[in-house]
Amino acid sequence: MKILVIISLLLFCAVMPAEASQESAADKIKTSEGDLVISVLGHASLMMSHAGRVVHVDPFSAMADYTKMPEADLILITHEHTDHFDLKAIDNIKAAHTKIIGTGEVAQKLPGIIIMKNGDTKTVGGFKIEAVPAYNIEHMRRPGVPFHPKGVGNGYIITFGDKRVYIAGDTENIPEMKQLKNIDVAFLPMNIPYTMTPEMVADAAKAIRPKILYPYHYHFGTTDIPKLIELLQDAPEIDVRIRREK
Repeated sequence: MKILVIISLLLFCAVMPAEASQESAADKIKTSEGDLVISVLGHASLMMSHAGRVVHVDPFSAMADYTKMPEADLILITHEHTDHFDLKAIDNIKAAHTKIIGTGEVAQKLPGIIIMKNGDTKTVGGFKIEAVPAYNIEHMRRPGVPFHPKGVGNGYIITFGDKRVYIAGDTENIPEMKQLKNIDVAFLPMNIPYTMTPEMVADAAKAIRPKILYPYHYHFGTTDIPKLIELLQDAPEIDVRIRREK
């Protein structure tokens, strides 16, 4: 693990304003078909561009001014919770050609989208998309009622050239996650009580072994990011990248 991770964390905590530009969080990752540019917009909202096409994930108006964002070729919605499924943000980046993928619950409020269930694989707009489970085992809204029930939400694996990017959605370190193979980039959520603790994220990362790990859906000041870094000290092959959050 690169020592720059800790330095970057300190800098972000000290000086990164909430309204920082999306460019400050953009990373370029080489693929067999050109650079993949990833922008971490905050919370669970991501924007990725590759080969002239733009993918938005869980656009949420509180994280960015979507009236100024590039139009989407593809929008992925992991589940129906309002901090992941924002109709206003979607309207601002949707064009006539935009394809939208979501769950059955999302389709109830946004008819006409492409519905994917856990285990589905589709090629949409030139992108290979795999929908994978995302749910809670331990964290419960009340006894017997998880924050995210099994079979409702999706995580997604998107293929860009020769790179596979895993966006976990709202989930814990579930058994299905540990069966994933050949993941180059992983976005794993880390906010208690809704998703994973640092210990859960570290456990998942050591099972998946992504080349690059982005913890996301966390909050500076309340999420123990240094703990995650400490837990992954014995996995130096995983490049942990800390990016801004709100």
